[in-house]
Amino acid sequence: MGGEVPEPRRLSRALSSVCDGSGGGVPEEALHLVFGYVEDPRDREAASLVCRRWHRIDALSRRHVTVGFCYAVEPARLLARFPRLESLALKGKPRAAMYGLIPEDWGAYAAPWVAQLAAPLQCLKAVHLRRMTVTDDDIAVLVQARGYMLQVLKLDKCSDFSTDALRLVARSCRSLRTLFLEECIIGDKGSEWLHELAVNNSVLVTLNFYMTDLKVEPSDLELLAKNCKSLISLKMSDCDLSDMIGFLQTSKALQEFAGGAFSEAGEYTKYEKVNFPPRLCFLGGLTFMGKNEMPIIFPFSANLKKLDLQYTLLTTEDHCQLIAKCPNLLVLEVRNVIGDRGLEVVADTCKKLRRLRIERGEDDLDQEEQGRVSQIGLTAIAVGCRELEYIAAYVSDITNGALESIGTFCKNLYDFRLVLLDQQMEITDLPLDNGVRALLRNCTKLRRFAFYLRPGALSDVGLGYIGQYSGNIQYMLLGNVGESDNGLIQFAMGCTNLRKLELRSCCFSERALAVAVLQMPSLRYIWVQGYRASPTGQDLLLMARPFWNIEFAPPSPESVCRMMADGQPCVDTQAQVLAYYSLAGRRPDCPQWLVTLHPA
Repeated sequence: MGGEVPEPRRLSRALSSVCDGSGGGVPEEALHLVFGYVEDPRDREAASLVCRRWHRIDALSRRHVTVGFCYAVEPARLLARFPRLESLALKGKPRAAMYGLIPEDWGAYAAPWVAQLAAPLQCLKAVHLRRMTVTDDDIAVLVQARGYMLQVLKLDKCSDFSTDALRLVARSCRSLRTLFLEECIIGDKGSEWLHELAVNNSVLVTLNFYMTDLKVEPSDLELLAKNCKSLISLKMSDCDLSDMIGFLQTSKALQEFAGGAFSEAGEYTKYEKVNFPPRLCFLGGLTFMGKNEMPIIFPFSANLKKLDLQYTLLTTEDHCQLIAKCPNLLVLEVRNVIGDRGLEVVADTCKKLRRLRIERGEDDLDQEEQGRVSQIGLTAIAVGCRELEYIAAYVSDITNGALESIGTFCKNLYDFRLVLLDQQMEITDLPLDNGVRALLRNCTKLRRFAFYLRPGALSDVGLGYIGQYSGNIQYMLLGNVGESDNGLIQFAMGCTNLRKLELRSCCFSERALAVAVLQMPSLRYIWVQGYRASPTGQDLLLMARPFWNIEFAPPSPESVCRMMADGQPCVDTQAQVLAYYSLAGRRPDCPQWLVTLHPA
């Protein structure tokens, strides 16, 4: 129809047909309007290459940029390219840092970015830093330059700052609508920051300090609810739910809540006066909630769209009873104690489900057999929940048939992640070659894929299938896959659009890794841990080329027998490789233990 907006991916072709080499065929105002509809960064990139004029208009009209890796470009270059940015997202350490596989002194410092961009980016309203080292001084510089107009501050899995910085943010950023601190390591110097936020801010919409160790006063939360009528989301560190009664009664607009704890399990009378706000539809945390406390949720369970039960004490049967009362769930996050029987209830009840996350539970040898997830549960989910877009699951067993069922019924999947645990001695159906082929061939919308198995679970043939049928996938994590270097090369030859690759615990040689990288034309980033490494990483230089940084962390012999505090092997017992595309050249802040192979 005449009033429809063209699809973003067709915009470049549609407009280039009326644009000569100088871009003069389309009026300036029209181009600005059209560029406003192009949101996908890859479409923007393609459009900016049409001609110099389009390149300039893209630069002046770009409102948001995500820098996928903080060492891929210099801050000054970003500023020159996009001087009118309103929103900036910046990612630091490799994802492996979330699992304790990257040493604390690795890098990813926010200081140069904040120092060079905070003041010059005069339109900047939103900042999102992920897995970065952020100090109090960094936050002070940001607040001094942009505090009066800052609306969004997200510090996601960051470290090295304290509540002193949060107090400054609360006092100075009175237009702040989102403050996100989830899973940050924060020095707690008192709860005054929350009181300052409650007193100085009346427009806050989202506050998240979930999975942190921050202690706060319930009275400050209640004051925040009174002053911020717009607050719709609160995710916080553990606080006894009986102390939250005043806040929950005051927060009439609240739609999302996570972080409440049942500190005295079994004492239902202590919590029977807890009443959740009428609009609440996203509920999580609920630490230590057991069967006796579960009835608190029943009155509004039919309204729930998101439910996170990862930190509860519910059994398989409890999961079945609760989920049967939640037919409108869009997002469900649980531990594998839910079991196959619990997943069958999910499949029968939650027909609208979009996202399912099944995390690993405690490795208890006495765990009931029904509290494990296998091909039975995943097959039921595939058949019953056909609107799923995201599945992440730790499983004890899996078959080719279950993977094929997911491919057959879950056509909307864009993100699939599976980890095969080592709880069982024998797996029913190995290798998983045909199953992964069927899944990838049928789930054509997949953009992110993770497959972490056990040795022998995927042959070279299966690894070749992953490459052959992953033409649209941009991010991939693989572990314990393949049998030889030949499998890796076959895989790489099929990955035409893969931009980010992570490999763990594989049998490949250093030379094969280098050759494989050269076969993937779109690859911008690869991280590898656990392979047949040489002492110096010399064979990795086969992948050397302009704008390609190669960093090698050799294994530390003295750490082989040393364990970390949680009983796991030290992070530096295996060699690691990080190679990435960069316009910034060699980074200046490499720790001494990290060897920069290229550029020399």
